[in-house]
Amino acid sequence: MEVIAARSMNLLYIWIDIAFLLIFSGVLVYTKRYQALIAGLLGGILYFAVDYGIFYLLLGTRTVVGADPALFLFWLSMSYGLTNFAWIWLWLDKDGHTLEWSLLILSGWLSTALLSQNFGSGFPEISISRGTGSYHGVMAFLLFAGYLWLILRNIRFGEKIDILWILAIGILVQGGWEFVLAITGIRNLSLQTFIVNSLLETNMGLPYLWAIHHALNRKFGEDLSPVAKNRFLPG
Repeated sequence: MEVIAARSMNLLYIWIDIAFLLIFSGVLVYTKRYQALIAGLLGGILYFAVDYGIFYLLLGTRTVVGADPALFLFWLSMSYGLTNFAWIWLWLDKDGHTLEWSLLILSGWLSTALLSQNFGSGFPEISISRGTGSYHGVMAFLLFAGYLWLILRNIRFGEKIDILWILAIGILVQGGWEFVLAITGIRNLSLQTFIVNSLLETNMGLPYLWAIHHALNRKFGEDLSPVAKNRFLPG
């Protein structure tokens, strides 16, 4: 099954998005969500390694028209890497502000797209696309393996991992991104692309991100301060 994910935008979109990323990063620093910021930055680097290194250079499934592929894909990877990974991390925190973080990111995405369309008519157009037939099977296997691991931990070892919450994050974060791209005309409108990407592309990494988040938060708070160990007194 070949799912073609394509989008087009003007150069103004990139500049507005960079401004939004700086604002978003500033909010994370101001609220001392340092773990989320670091997760987002590392996520952007990971996305660039995959998108440019594997999809573009190795497999040739990624195409970029109207911009330098390396520079463009670095911005693109850092853009949705920072926002998606930080958003996932903030959801996993369950800090009581899921609505606020979600509104901040979704409104930023929507404003960036619409502002660039209103005022970017004189800017160069950039078009990209990506075929998925050569690797969606691998992604599906990683998704299956990750959730199988969580399922066995709950069934075999009696843990209380909130798999439904993890699944909802994986689907809704990618789904929100796909929804904004679709309604603003940046993404080619395809129900198949929307459903497959929402179920698979970000969701496949959620069990592994949950494990990393769980391990770090046992030792450090979101502001990177050490978590005090519980001391049980005898009797």
